[in-house]
Amino acid sequence: MSELSNRLSGPAAAPLAHRLRGAAIADRIGPRIAALFVISVILVLGLLPIARIILAAIAPGLVFDLSIIGEQWTRASTLRAMWNTLDTAFFGAVIALLIGGPFAFAVAMTNMPTRRSLGFLLLLPLIIAPQVTALSWLHMTGPSSTLLNMLGIAPAPGTPNPILGRQGIILLFGVQHAPIVFITLRAGLIGLPGDLIEAARASGATPLRAFYTIVLPLMRPWIAGAGALAFVSGIGNFGIPALLGLPVNYLTLPTLIYRQMSSFGPGVLPQMASLSVLIGVLALFGILAQSLAMRGRAPRYGQGRVANISLGKWCYPAAGLAWVLLTVVLLMPALALLTTSLVPAFGVPLTWQTMTFANFEEVILRQASTIRAFQNSAMLAGAAALILAAVAIPIAIVLERFSTPSRRILQGIAELPYALPGIVLAIACILLFLRPLPLIGSLYATAWIILIAYLMRFLTLAMKPVANAVTRIPLEFDEAAATCGASPLRRVVTITAPLAAPAAAAAALVVFMSAFNELTVSALLWSSRNETLGVVLFSLQEAGLGPQAAAIAVATVVVVVALLAVLDRLANRLPQGVLPWR
Repeated sequence: MSELSNRLSGPAAAPLAHRLRGAAIADRIGPRIAALFVISVILVLGLLPIARIILAAIAPGLVFDLSIIGEQWTRASTLRAMWNTLDTAFFGAVIALLIGGPFAFAVAMTNMPTRRSLGFLLLLPLIIAPQVTALSWLHMTGPSSTLLNMLGIAPAPGTPNPILGRQGIILLFGVQHAPIVFITLRAGLIGLPGDLIEAARASGATPLRAFYTIVLPLMRPWIAGAGALAFVSGIGNFGIPALLGLPVNYLTLPTLIYRQMSSFGPGVLPQMASLSVLIGVLALFGILAQSLAMRGRAPRYGQGRVANISLGKWCYPAAGLAWVLLTVVLLMPALALLTTSLVPAFGVPLTWQTMTFANFEEVILRQASTIRAFQNSAMLAGAAALILAAVAIPIAIVLERFSTPSRRILQGIAELPYALPGIVLAIACILLFLRPLPLIGSLYATAWIILIAYLMRFLTLAMKPVANAVTRIPLEFDEAAATCGASPLRRVVTITAPLAAPAAAAAALVVFMSAFNELTVSALLWSSRNETLGVVLFSLQEAGLGPQAAAIAVATVVVVVALLAVLDRLANRLPQGVLPWR
């Protein structure tokens, strides 16, 4: 003991004390540097683009001038496009509620057979790009439909395609955004206590009466919130109005901006910035309505059995009706897309003699622009997925140490580029990177601007599953490692990061799927030799090369479904709630 005391008090104690003081300083400085890094990343990716577009709208040339906004917002073309935007978004949200609501109820609260399969299929429109949905319906309807001609029920030649214009946009908004309603309502339904339903049934109430008197009143806030989310999604949707509206000159605000930018280029950026702010304002009103609705959601009643309503003899008819509906709105359009991709040209009937894979060979192996698009989309989506998955882990770990109000503010900032329409983010990126930057020059008309836009837009998609995983890691692990002398960095590398890695992998796959065939952002950011799949698909359809566009769409659907299957296999290793169909 005396020898040990002499060592600790002698000359050898100085280096030891120095190391201890250094470790203490590192423990104090390290978290501060990490917090500064996280705040900087979130502000740059989340707040900077929004601030830039607002500045360009209200102070072009750094001179405060609201006249540009007033002039742009009161133009006849803007007012007409704004009315079309509100009209299609509202009625599309109504149809989304009519589709997603019954499915959410059936999957979450009944004994209907094949519930999980139905829920999984209903989520596909949320993962598949809107332009693919629009293209599949275009090829299912109209006189040129390969599928309808095979069945002998195609409209007469020369008949206008009924899916074009307002009615078609509203219908496809409902189909595309029904999964949003399904996810939102299902989250509310699984929290309803089964005791209330059982008490009503014991009192003699029929299943229908129990639904109307108990479930529906408790779910009203969730229904309003789901409708608001579907409305906001319709405000910023570009792919469906572009394919169904532009051919008949039916313009919404996103397609109006696209047409103006395509015609006049960056010279109209101040005017387009003001229109983007208008889209953002409309979307923010919808987000505010959703937030207010969800604030009044039904209270939780504690743990217990999930509410369940037996359909009795109606369970199999209900399942049959659900399968018929999904067949009409999902499977038949997908089949129409596939059949169109297998014919050499529009109007050629699909038979064993005419069936060909030449369209797939053309777009995958021969055509330079489509091959580049596959490569560009894979590289850009893959890079965004890897970067965001790697960054999401330290961000989630550091945010967990913040106070609740600060954490919510930073998470809200990170969600802004995803919550607002993609066309707004595209204009913001052009404004940010059009002029040359120190050392790197201008990023406009390069692939880098698309990658940065993807990082901004999909940051929150990567953060949420990782944050969910980090909150479930017991604090005792970190405390035990700290007691053994492990530094904060070592605890992150050896404990937290490995435990959060499966959620980060799932987040990377979700980001990749979202970015792989994205169109809304890249429609304004692509340039020569930097085409993405969404842009090439849209261009081929506009050029009248529908079978080739269908081949690209089929290929992207195959990739997305394959990734969904991988995610489903990873479900047991992921935190609960990461996969909405589980």
